Amino acid sequence: MNTLAHWDGGGPGPWILFLPLIWAAVVAGVVTLLRRTAPRGRRGPWGPAGDLRPAGDSPLAVLGRRFASGEIDEDEYWRRLSVLDEQFGRVGRGGSA
Repeated sequence: MNTLAHWDGGGPGPWILFLPLIWAAVVAGVVTLLRRTAPRGRRGPWGPAGDLRPAGDSPLAVLGRRFASGEIDEDEYWRRLSVLDEQFGRVGRGGSA
């Protein structure tokens, strides 16, 4: 009998090499699916609980727009900014809230 033509079942066989490839494909598929469906940025459904307003309507954004359009002068801007700083904590003169 030719032993090369018939495998005698002495081990798991050559198909065992495909299992790591199958698991790699499953993991890559799950990661791709999660990356495509997960919300991006802070406005997703799992964002900060109290931040329901759009970012453009925040008190700092409104104050900045009013100052930029000339509705208020620099003294009024800094005065109102200090009130916001006292009311909401450090409002970030450098940009972070």
